[in-house]
Amino acid sequence: MLLQKRATLDRQGKWWVWVLPLLLILGLFYLYPILSIFRLSFTDSRVGNPNFSYTLSSYKAVLTDVTLWRVLKVTLIFSLSSVFFQLFLGLITALLIKKDLFGAGLVKLSMVFAWVVPGIITGIMWQMIYSSNSWGILNYVIQKLGFSAVPFLSDPVLALTAAIIANVWRGTGFSGIMQYAALCAIPNELYESAKIDGASAWQSFWAITLPQLKPMLMINVVLITIYSFNTYDSIYALTRGGPGGSTTVISLQAYESVFSYLQLGRGSVYAIFMTLLSVVFTLIYIRLLDSEEK
Repeated sequence: MLLQKRATLDRQGKWWVWVLPLLLILGLFYLYPILSIFRLSFTDSRVGNPNFSYTLSSYKAVLTDVTLWRVLKVTLIFSLSSVFFQLFLGLITALLIKKDLFGAGLVKLSMVFAWVVPGIITGIMWQMIYSSNSWGILNYVIQKLGFSAVPFLSDPVLALTAAIIANVWRGTGFSGIMQYAALCAIPNELYESAKIDGASAWQSFWAITLPQLKPMLMINVVLITIYSFNTYDSIYALTRGGPGGSTTVISLQAYESVFSYLQLGRGSVYAIFMTLLSVVFTLIYIRLLDSEEK
């Protein structure tokens, strides 16, 4: 007994041994890159050129470039639309699965499949669906019905809509899985009591389901917002940011600045703006969640 107590005290005194590996991983793969990007944003650094100076020229160039405001507009439209539809469709899907209808198992499998598919594969797959070429699946069906081919990827408005749909398809599974887990945690007694009191299914949804789901909904919104702001791989594979920059979100602009134009300083500035947007929206959602709890 004494030896066991002493061993417990030894473990408690060396708690840092268990935390140290986690801190090293977080510092090496998260904290250091963030600090490096912050430092490089205050330089005129270019890829392949070791000589650079500390200056605000990168911030000035980005802030005075009309491209920034177009990119921010596209990013907000893409992200907010993706968040709304992922949340809405995820909730509907979760409610239908909870009813254990025929094919619910197949729907669950499809949700997981859409979630784990890499963004590049998602973009290529949807490009095959949207393409105006002879192998474009959607236009093939449209033409067979007697209509003209639709320029999904060459029209600015349609291209952005197509990118949003592809991102919603990919993210709805994750949103639906989280909301399905929250639905399963709601006690059935609440619904039975409401039914005894004469409440309709719609009244039970508003009085029981939504209030019980609010904490998970807020967490879900935060995660898919950050995810949408950081999306670039599926858009890059689908449209390359075109036509005419109509689908260039801020993450893709940061990528293009560094790897296409070799402007490491300006790319870091875009990355900083992307991080700030994610932080701002996260703080807004947290504030809303706190106000709901009070």
